Amino acid sequence: MACFRVCAADARSTEDMSKKWGMLNLVNQLFKIYFRVNKLHLCKPLIRAIESSAFKDRFPKSQLVTYRYFVGRKYMFDYSFKEAEEYLRYAFEKCDTRKRKNKRLILIYLIPVKMLLGQMPKESLLQKYDLLQFKGVMSSVKDGNLHQLNKELNQHEKTFINWGIFLILEKLKIITYRNLFKKVSLLMKTHQISIDAFTTALKLMGEDDVDNDETACIIANLIYEAKIKGYISHQHQKLVVSKQNAFPPLTVA
Repeated sequence: MACFRVCAADARSTEDMSKKWGMLNLVNQLFKIYFRVNKLHLCKPLIRAIESSAFKDRFPKSQLVTYRYFVGRKYMFDYSFKEAEEYLRYAFEKCDTRKRKNKRLILIYLIPVKMLLGQMPKESLLQKYDLLQFKGVMSSVKDGNLHQLNKELNQHEKTFINWGIFLILEKLKIITYRNLFKKVSLLMKTHQISIDAFTTALKLMGEDDVDNDETACIIANLIYEAKIKGYISHQHQKLVVSKQNAFPPLTVA
């Protein structure tokens, strides 16, 4: 950390000879340590220093890729998924194509983030980088099948925990509900939909013990998170959805 302070404080040298060129390499090494010991809050001042630096976009590409990878992961753990997607996508796209192992490592975090933003990876990408553990998860979310999603998460639980993304993947459950309820809404072809219709859909997907009260709670959460535009009429036990864009794209929800 002392070396980083020396580099960051160098104001006397000419630009070509400035110690500030060494900042990013030191930051990346500190990131590795902080992630290893789970002290991610210590990353914040380092990120601020780099983001405010005049050298921000002029460091070597390999160092920028590493920096964006770690900052993207930090955003992911902070549940700032749009920012995480931006940084991780940069890291993946700019990573040397010959560094297959590194690109795969970036995808382990980029794929869950993209799924949470409603962007499902192509199966060919999963096959290319040997990440087929995500295949069943992806199809379950798309189908709105929570029962199958839970099976997939349980099946690959050890792998996802080792990768540090299990809790992030659990957040896909609310997306899965949203996708199922969107299908119900399209089938009903009305903006006033009985809560019971959603409960029936959940039971068809293997959620046998769900009742209307639990379904209403799920819907209320979806409305709160802006994944459904509408309100619950408790008097009539119906969800009243907006006539325009009742299920906003996840990238803007």
